[in-house]
Amino acid sequence: MEFTESYKQTGPCCFSPNARFIAVAVDYRLVIRDTLSFKVVQLFSCLDKISYIEWANDSEYILCGLYKRPMIQAWSLSQPEWTCKIDEGPAGIAYARWSPDSRHILTTSDFQLRLTVWSLVNTACVHVQWPKHASKGVSFTKDGKFAAICTRHDCKDYINLLSCHTWEIMGSFAVDTVDLADIEWSPDDSAIVIWDSPLEYKVLIYSPDGRCLSKYQAYESGLGVKSVSWSPSCQFLAVGSYDQMLRVLNHLTWKTFAEFMHPNIVRAPCYAAVFKEVDEPLQLDMSELCLSDDFSQGNDDALEEPFRVRYEVMEVPINLPFQKPPADKPNPKQGIGLLSWSNDSQYICTRNDSMPTVLWIWDIRHLELASILVQKDPIKAAAWDPSCTRLVFCTGSTHLYMWTPSGAYCVHVPIHQFATTDLKWNSDGSCLLLKDKESFCCAALPLLPESSEYSSDD
Repeated sequence: MEFTESYKQTGPCCFSPNARFIAVAVDYRLVIRDTLSFKVVQLFSCLDKISYIEWANDSEYILCGLYKRPMIQAWSLSQPEWTCKIDEGPAGIAYARWSPDSRHILTTSDFQLRLTVWSLVNTACVHVQWPKHASKGVSFTKDGKFAAICTRHDCKDYINLLSCHTWEIMGSFAVDTVDLADIEWSPDDSAIVIWDSPLEYKVLIYSPDGRCLSKYQAYESGLGVKSVSWSPSCQFLAVGSYDQMLRVLNHLTWKTFAEFMHPNIVRAPCYAAVFKEVDEPLQLDMSELCLSDDFSQGNDDALEEPFRVRYEVMEVPINLPFQKPPADKPNPKQGIGLLSWSNDSQYICTRNDSMPTVLWIWDIRHLELASILVQKDPIKAAAWDPSCTRLVFCTGSTHLYMWTPSGAYCVHVPIHQFATTDLKWNSDGSCLLLKDKESFCCAALPLLPESSEYSSDD
């Protein structure tokens, strides 16, 4: 792996959809860097500290959310003199997003009073009253032709289908939810999945014309759905629940065909590889090494980590670190909080929040557990390589962790005290962005050969 030097950041960082640029928030400034040379190609000054960044799909425009104002500013890469400012006045702005055509911005006002569609072409705007959520509850079709927007009025949840060409409401229908949590189109635009709040276990599949294709409820009288994700192939729908189980539904009958448990004790028979992160002290022979007093006093950084981190393959049975959430506090840290599909839809990784240091990888093709990775620290973020079957994740330490079907391995980030708290791939898988608290860097990973063998250490 090759790493760049670190660069300052004070907020969001993200790749452009065409993978050519990186947008970085540095206080009031928006810095655009080239992903190959990392030179600054554009520098924009905003009116306040940047809270949110989002690229338009065509990578031509970029919006900045200044939620302290509250205000939205948009910029053009090819026309730096062009500017756009959106201010809702007393209504405020709680969230903003691009439309698929990259020529409209959707903003949600404070208290979810209305959702406004702003045109960058003719300055026209369209209002949708009573959106259900600020940052959730809006989903676009893959072809960018339609938007599904959740609204609530008269104590009922509704789905409004809008044309992304005219922004007229094409249809509206009520849904059978108590308190709708979120919505997502299927990757092939044939169905819409809706799930209820954690207080009511309910997953609903609707057709675009409003017909309820399926209603799924795994159990009653308990905290329900925590995470939902379509597979990229659109054949499967994964549902993570507070009961610490992952359930996978098929797209033909909408029935569950797999249920995966996350026990804190893994017993035989278990054919999954169990990797545990361990510290291995460095064996240094210093018998013939002589250092002056000045050198030894001024180079304490050299002894920053007198060990190397590697994976050790464990035998079952094994007890996994488990944290029982307190019963008297809301929003318990349990259930499937992290859920992510591989690009080929063969694998899915999960994290049970009551075992935050353990990452589970499931093989959907064989309906079995493929691997368990036990870390020293809680897992902060995980992301699949868009170009191959490779998972990269971080724990807020000075190392990166990777898994492939061939094995798992650790990589030390060669930047002083760089603790990775978040990571993102660019769209073609050629570059990985790593975020620290106050800086970021990028890493280039080698392409995986078809049959590769990796060691489990640096």
